[in-house]
Amino acid sequence: MRLSNASLDRLPGHVRRPGYDRARVTPGIVHLGVGAFHRAHQAVFIDDLLAGGATNWGIVGASLRNSDTHDALAPQDGLYTVAIQSGAATEHRVVGSIIKTEVAKANPARLIARMADPATRIVSLTITEKGYCHTPQTGELNERHPDIVHDLENPDAPRSAAGFIVAALSRRKASGAAPFTVLCCDNLPANGHTVGRIVKRFAALKSPELGNWIAGEVAFPSTMVDRIVPETTDADRADVSVALGMADAWPVVTEPFTQWIVEDRFPAGRPDFAAAGVQLVADVTPFEQMKLRLLNGSHSALAYLGYLAGYETIAATMADSRFAAYARQLMEEAAVTLTVPAGTDLSAYSATLLERFSNPALHHHNAQIAMDGSQKLPQRLLGTLRDRLMLGLPIETHALAVAGWMRYVTGVDELGREIDVRDPIAPELAAAARMAGPVADRLAPALLDVSPVFGTLGADPRVRKAVTDALARLHDLGASRAVQA
Repeated sequence: MRLSNASLDRLPGHVRRPGYDRARVTPGIVHLGVGAFHRAHQAVFIDDLLAGGATNWGIVGASLRNSDTHDALAPQDGLYTVAIQSGAATEHRVVGSIIKTEVAKANPARLIARMADPATRIVSLTITEKGYCHTPQTGELNERHPDIVHDLENPDAPRSAAGFIVAALSRRKASGAAPFTVLCCDNLPANGHTVGRIVKRFAALKSPELGNWIAGEVAFPSTMVDRIVPETTDADRADVSVALGMADAWPVVTEPFTQWIVEDRFPAGRPDFAAAGVQLVADVTPFEQMKLRLLNGSHSALAYLGYLAGYETIAATMADSRFAAYARQLMEEAAVTLTVPAGTDLSAYSATLLERFSNPALHHHNAQIAMDGSQKLPQRLLGTLRDRLMLGLPIETHALAVAGWMRYVTGVDELGREIDVRDPIAPELAAAARMAGPVADRLAPALLDVSPVFGTLGADPRVRKAVTDALARLHDLGASRAVQA
């Protein structure tokens, strides 16, 4: 038996299910990038709101690239399970807020029409850093990106998120309909401002008049999102199917902790987010910086160095006291660069992060976190490093994390085994590594000169020395002993 509307009443009593009539739910949100994180985070918040009676805020989830999620969820009427894992037990919850799924490339016209429909008041995104076709160091649209070039030439059959958003907004402008709010839920610095800048520039390239209208009428609130969501494995599917007594082709696995902080700017209207536990604020920037530098920065550092040391998951890495101490030190050094609202306890937040990272039930693979490092490093690690330099503080701890990334993207681990490096500029990184060879004095400068990652920071002699020295220690000592040192 397969999870679906027809089988909901046959779920075991311990499995939580939608507390509302799904047949009465109508769409109010189109979400681009309907992956695991969205389904464990925003879709759960919306599920709670639907149970409270906000039935005109259902989600239409669209995949921009492939049909895997659609193919799994369509036969299940959009239903899926969230398995919430702690060290003590696993709680299972079936979520029903996604009422329809689309595959953008299969029918771009249908997705544009759905976004252009006045019933759609929010278009949200979790497409990962690389999905924005921008330069991470500057936050500007990469106008030479192949998808951007294609979308400007083929506005009715776009590939990029910016292309779809602008195509739909163009139709709403032409019809006199109010624009939707664009709600970014990705780990980008000042994510609403960044996406706004990208979309406005794309629109201006298409039509200056349209660009001006979007700049004046469309809201791009920033957000901070936080929940650890590992990649779903076949073992997870098997466990969930046993718990449900029926098959679920694409459940998601996550932790008990969840947080969503949103700037309250929604001219087209929004559901009562606060009723579901969302924190509405005037400025999300300090919360975003806190999360990027403390959680995401230490997560990436642990992923690269832990992988090199032979550990498969974050929890396994944290079980090594040397890495746990290193993560604590990274957070302490990042914390001094932050300015947070009164009453925010950075020490308590860091302690919670260390506890979450150590959750033995959560198998968050280092290789998953290590993906797309060229897009992640600028906001997760390099911003902290730059600010510590401005404050006249040492940077060796963060330099080791950067060196761990460098060692990782060479594509060969400490035992000579191949690393599957997944990154938008993996060929460029591999070419630089081949030219330099496994010699820190050559490899570190070669990678620091990759301007899409490091910008002008890579030319700073203090950075070059600290990163080169850290990379030399990694080569000489190995990751575990380098971290301990």
